[in-house]
Amino acid sequence: MKSKKKDIRALTKEQLRKFFVESGDKAFRGNQVYEWLWSKGAHSFESMTNISKATRQLLEDNFVINHIRVDQMQRSTDGTIKNAVRLHDGLVVESVLIPTPTRTTACVSSQVGCSLDCRFCATSRLKRMRNLNPDEIYDQVVAIDNESRLYHNRPLSNIVFMGMGEPLMNYNNVIKAIDKITSLEGLGMSPKRITVSTSGVPKIIKKMADDEVRFKLAVSLHSAIDEVRTGIMPFNENFPLTDLKEALEYWYEKTRSRITYEYVVWKGINDRKEDINALLKFCSYVPCKVNLIEYNPIDDGEFQQASDSAIEQYISALESRGFVVNVRRSRGKDIDAACGQLANKS
Repeated sequence: MKSKKKDIRALTKEQLRKFFVESGDKAFRGNQVYEWLWSKGAHSFESMTNISKATRQLLEDNFVINHIRVDQMQRSTDGTIKNAVRLHDGLVVESVLIPTPTRTTACVSSQVGCSLDCRFCATSRLKRMRNLNPDEIYDQVVAIDNESRLYHNRPLSNIVFMGMGEPLMNYNNVIKAIDKITSLEGLGMSPKRITVSTSGVPKIIKKMADDEVRFKLAVSLHSAIDEVRTGIMPFNENFPLTDLKEALEYWYEKTRSRITYEYVVWKGINDRKEDINALLKFCSYVPCKVNLIEYNPIDDGEFQQASDSAIEQYISALESRGFVVNVRRSRGKDIDAACGQLANKS
């Protein structure tokens, strides 16, 4: 039976302080509990050892902590770790730890399933069941930070919102999670080490700029020609490139923060000269860099990685125009943990 108790992590610190005052206790008790919930990542009231048994029982009677559980952890030959994360209602999302010699990055999910319909992505084939709450996003980061310390002897250094779901379709909860992650009362991470990746929701990109967010923005672009982009990302019909361009110009004008374009080149889809020229034009609108991403097949063979010569043509054209371009080789392919492969096969 579903618990009627409120999830305590939905309360602000002030609400917690008020609860204790109304219960005949001191307000500072709320500060103690808040620290246990966020800085110390407590999964139970019983573990809050500097609080009396009577107070712990009071919390037990009124609240629950809906923490996540790592149901299954898979380790790749390249050191990548994929977590199947069980939520309090039994649903599952996936998150990934990606190590390099100089950093460890957490790739976290923001939705169960996805709101969008990108045809090359395994996650889009799952229907969107619900948005993740801020604490469920936060818990993924805590779990990966613990794994980074355990298996790579260093704390987590970066976070990317590139897991399951479209982060901008769960904007409010994503922002609340980032606020907690960057708060000194949470994980104290720098917002400059966080990247939110979107397929491109112009209205919310403008809202982020107005909200003066300090994290980085990446856009899953894949084509700068509307007809081609709509063919691989059908939602582009509602959010065409002209609207996206305008939103990105607004973002840069407000934030002065360079944008990263994520771009997969597929055989017979976007590997022509006109595709390259369209990307060069799109890159000229605002300061940016381009990550050319290796494609990871999702079984049906409809999309195939372009030839090395096609990739080289992109690199040569971008570099000759002075654009920064990186080729991103995928990690964790042997455990279906690479870009576009997260689909809860477990």
